[in-house]
Amino acid sequence: MTDDVLLVHGGNPLEGEIRVRGAKNLVPKAMVAALLGQGPSRLRNVPDIRDVKVVRGLLQLHGVTVRTGDEDGELILDPSHVESANVADIDAHAGSSRIPILFCGPLLHRLGHAFIPGLGGCDIGGRPVDFHFEVLRQFGATIEKHPQGTYLVAQQRLRGTKIELPYPSVGATEQVLLTAVLAEGVTELRNAAIEPEIVDLICVLQKMGAIISLGTDRTILITGVDELGGYNHRALPDRLEAASWACAALATRGDIYVRGADQIPMMTFLNTFRKVGGAFEVDDEGIRFWHPGGELKAIALETDVHPGFQTDWQQPLVVALTQASGLSIVHETVYESRLGFTSALNQMGAHIQLYRECLGSTPCRFGARNFQHSAVVSGPSKLIGGELVIPDLRGGFSYLIAALAAEGTSTVHGIDLINRGYENFMEKLRDLGAHVELPSEELVTA
Repeated sequence: MTDDVLLVHGGNPLEGEIRVRGAKNLVPKAMVAALLGQGPSRLRNVPDIRDVKVVRGLLQLHGVTVRTGDEDGELILDPSHVESANVADIDAHAGSSRIPILFCGPLLHRLGHAFIPGLGGCDIGGRPVDFHFEVLRQFGATIEKHPQGTYLVAQQRLRGTKIELPYPSVGATEQVLLTAVLAEGVTELRNAAIEPEIVDLICVLQKMGAIISLGTDRTILITGVDELGGYNHRALPDRLEAASWACAALATRGDIYVRGADQIPMMTFLNTFRKVGGAFEVDDEGIRFWHPGGELKAIALETDVHPGFQTDWQQPLVVALTQASGLSIVHETVYESRLGFTSALNQMGAHIQLYRECLGSTPCRFGARNFQHSAVVSGPSKLIGGELVIPDLRGGFSYLIAALAAEGTSTVHGIDLINRGYENFMEKLRDLGAHVELPSEELVTA
């Protein structure tokens, strides 16, 4: 399929302005939250990405009316007539997203039962769904696994419970929040994820009438209520996309103004960006990122859960680190397979060596296991265009950055995967002066 292949003619700096809208890691979850309400919800700053389309389709299958509002990037979601969906229709969405698992709690509250198909998502390491189901069992759900998916039943109202996560998982925290708000009694969640997108989801639920308190020690208390209403909410901007464009500016020696980027949720990234040698300037409308000239500096970096350096920032930054002078050390502690994308960078001329040992001091789940989760990046390296096959969302955008920084032409396969989390990325590339073309097109330059 030629539309899934992109030719990238590299070697030119990206310069100009792009806009980021609502966070991919919040908007689909806020859409699911609308299922819990008795009235319509209004969600603003919604990006045009595939995950939004998948959730919109699933909501409509369950009787939720979803329409665009008067404002650009606005959705009106009305769950007044929630109903059971046809199993075959739900199954048609299997493999396209991991979001369906979050429908469990809301559907159990609204219908007393739910069906969840097999799940897709990026292959970057283990993200087992069994823990989601175990959490739902603790709330009182009955779960049966079948070849085509999982059936869940709530014979009576779900009950609050005490849960301690073995790891502060974002998905598991979302599952608990979306289930506990209408469960009877109090739910105590310990070792919860506290990413900005989680806090924004809590804000959405509070607007609906939920009672949720966030402690300072990763403990969340949720007091169940009998009924929730709709919400009116503007999604926080996508800090992960903003950082990707920042890394593109750094790797291509460019200058990009990211309208909509917000300083507060990006503080950890901004500190690291400055240590590498990048420059940035914050104003009320966004953040300008640029390469100030001279050599970039090698750094030691460890990913971690928020407020640490986010794992989704790691891959695009590694591309920029191939242009830094010296040895950079990267210790990935969140997803065990996230460094696999570096083999393609080496084929382009990068010098990246992977290790099974923990090259860092952050407590890590992978140290005694057989995962190559640490990297040493030696630079600067001259990158040469090549054949690239996109492995996952963030790795895919990182390949685009590498192709743009490289000499010559790269053929990037599987670009449709990038649409999962990057709105209008082709248009944005061209707005920044990138020389890119689909095989069926004439070369387009900005």
